[in-house]
Amino acid sequence: MRRHRRLLRIARLALGAAAALTAAAAFAQPYPNKPVRVIVPYPVGGAVDVMTRFVTTHMAQTLGQSLVIDNRPGANANIGPEAAARAAPDGYTLLASATFLVVNPLVETGLRWSPRDFVPVARFTQAPNVLVVPAASPSRTLAEFIAAAKAKPGQPVGDSGPGAPQTMAVELLKHAAGLDFQSIGYKGGPPVLADLINGQLAVSVLPFNVAMSSINGGRIRALASTSNRRSPALPELPTMAESGYPEATVISWYGFHAPAGTPLEVIRRLSDAVGAAAADDATRTRTATAGGEISYMDTDAFRAFLDEDAARWSKAIQTIRRR
Repeated sequence: MRRHRRLLRIARLALGAAAALTAAAAFAQPYPNKPVRVIVPYPVGGAVDVMTRFVTTHMAQTLGQSLVIDNRPGANANIGPEAAARAAPDGYTLLASATFLVVNPLVETGLRWSPRDFVPVARFTQAPNVLVVPAASPSRTLAEFIAAAKAKPGQPVGDSGPGAPQTMAVELLKHAAGLDFQSIGYKGGPPVLADLINGQLAVSVLPFNVAMSSINGGRIRALASTSNRRSPALPELPTMAESGYPEATVISWYGFHAPAGTPLEVIRRLSDAVGAAAADDATRTRTATAGGEISYMDTDAFRAFLDEDAARWSKAIQTIRRR
């Protein structure tokens, strides 16, 4: 009996040692050794989703592992970051970040996540938005639309949420031009586009990639870009500033964040992979075709940009609230 117990104890020790060695070997494998989940807080087909997929396709080649898109839309882009904030800080969960990361904490209370829950990885793209009206609208310039909106206040406008750059562009234009709209809430750009095409909305600001095909197809009409310069995708389209409203200049950006505590060497590996994607001609072409512009920033540059962006949006929101 004693001999049997001794053998059983030896066997258990051997199994424990083997399990420890296996775990150590797995931990020692170079990052990444399994697929990386990328949480996108917007629907499939939206600007953040599309631009993220362009970059992650090339990142998978660099990293040697697939990057799996996990769309978590809803609650004004707050469901996705909440899920990402709860993930293990091991580099196997990323958040596709955009302006919501900066603006939502400035305009909402009771959020179940905070910017402090994340660390920046890299920025990869920036993109303008475009102010559009239905094809049946008589307005062919921003000046004509503003005159019509003043003559008939309370017209419906698509609202993508209080933290969305498209919503902020509308609010800044309202403030600058003295307009009054009826805001209709949506969960993203594609449903706004659908109601704009069928005439249920009088105007909206949409990401270029969401609006481009409908603009080219004549189903909606673009009146101005929110960028600080004309887009190569629509070189004839004036900017808000050129149309007399520089206050409504709003540029969307797209990047990656990781849960706070993610090892620095993992962040650097991911940032380098984003940089490689940004330098790839095919990725740049696809991004430009969708109305975006590759604008890579490594981790340090992205962190500094985020501080500046937060200060800029804080000032803009104070301006809107003083109206």
